[in-house]
Amino acid sequence: MAFSFSPSLVIFDCDGVLVDTEPVGGRVFAEGAIELGYPASFDECLHTFRGRSMMSAVEIIEARMGCPVPDGWADEMWRRTEQAFAGGVESITGAVEAVSHIHKHGIPFCLASSGEMSFIHRNLKSAGLFDYFDGRMFNAAMVARGKPAPDLFLHAAARMGHPPEACLVIEDSLPGVQAAVAAGMPVIGYAGDPLTDAAALKSEGARVVSNMSALPQLLGLK
Repeated sequence: MAFSFSPSLVIFDCDGVLVDTEPVGGRVFAEGAIELGYPASFDECLHTFRGRSMMSAVEIIEARMGCPVPDGWADEMWRRTEQAFAGGVESITGAVEAVSHIHKHGIPFCLASSGEMSFIHRNLKSAGLFDYFDGRMFNAAMVARGKPAPDLFLHAAARMGHPPEACLVIEDSLPGVQAAVAAGMPVIGYAGDPLTDAAALKSEGARVVSNMSALPQLLGLK
């Protein structure tokens, strides 16, 4: 069944939606948080920090622990993450085909991610998606507040020249879905990863799908 409206702009998250980085990147960050003494289990860390910018994640850690993270800790997390992805990353199953289909139908789209821009570029190139998004990539460093605040999605929509209510967001994380809803944008929640809490995405207002190949059909594309 097609989505309830035809968007003038589709805004994709990156990690976990276009490229299969969440399982590895999430584990790197969860391990780093636990090493600091963050009082949560490994799985709780995976869910807490999924989809958040580094700044937002650090703020959560500092508030929970009652002290600042050590100098250079965030840089060390970036270094470990970069090392973990040194061999390249794969696209999410069906993502290349879905983006290509949307592109062929002339529907504008862009990317809005919590990730660091050099990582976004490298991962999209590795997954064969960079050319689709070249010049249309936005990240949390461009706005005052990362997800779950609506700032990044509103910034992307404004830069692309589309009103928020005409945009459709594709997300896989709870903060991302919350950010889209706060921005006044309908959102599809991709829950193909077994670690994704599909029920939580739905409860926050997302229409949940488990197969990225279903996206063109949801948009009513043939």
